[in-house]
Amino acid sequence: MRSAGFTAYFAGGAVRDKLLGRTPKDYDIATNALPEQIEDLFPKTVAVGKAFGVIMVVQNGIETEVATFREDAGYQDGRRPDSVHFCGAEEDAKRRDFTINGMFYDPIADEVIDTIGGKADLKKKVIRAIGDPDRRFAEDHLRMLRAVRFAHTLGFSIDPSTRDAIQAHAADLAKISMERIENDFSRTLVESIRPGDALSELVELGLMEHIVPEILPMIGQEQPPEFHPEGDVFEHTVLMLNLMKNPNRPLAYTVLLHDVGKPDTAFMGEDRIRFHGHETLSATMAEEILRRLRLPVKEIRQIVTAVAGHMRFKDVQKMNRSTLRKLMGAETFDLELELHRIDCSGSHGLLENYEFLLEKAEEMANEPVLPEHWISGKDLRELGVEPGPHIGELLKKAYDAQLEGRFSDRAALLDWLKESI
Repeated sequence: MRSAGFTAYFAGGAVRDKLLGRTPKDYDIATNALPEQIEDLFPKTVAVGKAFGVIMVVQNGIETEVATFREDAGYQDGRRPDSVHFCGAEEDAKRRDFTINGMFYDPIADEVIDTIGGKADLKKKVIRAIGDPDRRFAEDHLRMLRAVRFAHTLGFSIDPSTRDAIQAHAADLAKISMERIENDFSRTLVESIRPGDALSELVELGLMEHIVPEILPMIGQEQPPEFHPEGDVFEHTVLMLNLMKNPNRPLAYTVLLHDVGKPDTAFMGEDRIRFHGHETLSATMAEEILRRLRLPVKEIRQIVTAVAGHMRFKDVQKMNRSTLRKLMGAETFDLELELHRIDCSGSHGLLENYEFLLEKAEEMANEPVLPEHWISGKDLRELGVEPGPHIGELLKKAYDAQLEGRFSDRAALLDWLKESI
């Protein structure tokens, strides 16, 4: 583009990451070339937002967003400008969200172009809205959530005036689609240095009420101190989130929601507060929340299964071999095991059951955890068993015996079944 006579700079997050010594995930380019001129310069382009001056350039399979310098006029929907007009780099910087994202980099001159104080805020580790924060958040309400995400993924703090504006406009987040909210909220949970601290700040700023309001009753919900010396259900969840190691999205949401049903199941027993059935209610609530956030169906199933089963880990050392092998052979076992590790580490600190399962996993490493069934419904029908619930009961009985290693082969198991019928 420079050889064609246009001004062109790297912009936004790529410049921020370069100054922080990080490898940018992608590179955006800002230019004085008009959209039609960009299309003329490159053989393969996609007009992803031509009305706003944005063209996607595709070269060697790599997509690069190229945007014409612009000023935005009006944001009626709290997301997109009503209209734009093209301008210079300095005016373009003023429309962006935060100072650390409002710089340009000239690779030819090896020069950072900073007209909004981005370098100073990077040095001070501050997330500050460009210009009037009230106006920035009115333009795009999602910027409030992004401020928290940037602060906690970078280890920065939010500038007081920016923070005040977020608190003042937090309710506007409800006007944003759940798909957009989910993306930034999930990234906050997965990418933050201490995701639990990020969750706490979302609550303090009034944003959590418009993301997952079901979290709020966890605040102040007492737990038995002998099992949870760390504090209430919310404090326990915050601590668990901070204990995650390089989490993926299913783990982050499993940790976040595993005890969400505790406030509604709490009652005072004879000796202490109890939460009978909280795992079942938590799973039901988790499914509703995750569907609202539009997570993929497969991930929802994994998370809900892990949440529903998280209390059974306390009994693993009492399980017979067949039950244990079924537990360890489940699709979600690794997810459930990591939840159990974090749950224990974030409360009483006892990891005997976790270590027991690691030993069993090593012990069973050379054998299929869940082998194929030796006995089928057809076998039972040939033995004269009439169709009905009894077949299912016999199949379970046969498979449990097989898993426990009580018979050396299928024939011996079948002979035993004949005697049982």
